[in-house]
Amino acid sequence: MSSSDRIERSIDPGTWDPMDEDMVSTDPINFHSGEEHYKKRIDFNQRSTGLAEAVQTGIGQLNGILVAIGVMDFKFLGGSMGSVVGEKITRLIEYATNRSLPLIIVCASGGARMQEGSLSLMQMAKYLPLHIIINQ
Repeated sequence: MSSSDRIERSIDPGTWDPMDEDMVSTDPINFHSGEEHYKKRIDFNQRSTGLAEAVQTGIGQLNGILVAIGVMDFKFLGGSMGSVVGEKITRLIEYATNRSLPLIIVCASGGARMQEGSLSLMQMAKYLPLHIIINQ
């Protein structure tokens, strides 16, 4: 199931308001495997899924209640987490926290992106401090 299908089936019709749609991955370490460059894989996945990245974030209503929601899409590079995915999720969590909104995250991830090296692994470090803040 695509992230768009999950969003459509999860929130009230006509209430989806996406966030950070213009954020896209670059090729920070000029990664290539054989003849294939990371940027080409990103471009291919953008064209084939219609998404800019492996996660969609935004707000919508669930039974009339405003919620912040992030939905990963496995069809975009296996739902893997790169710098943009981590940043979008972090922004969503901060948005929900600052406005006292319920937060829903649907994870469909294949892990961190090797094509971004330690930059993608650093995204995991963002979650621990946010987890602590949210659960205080």
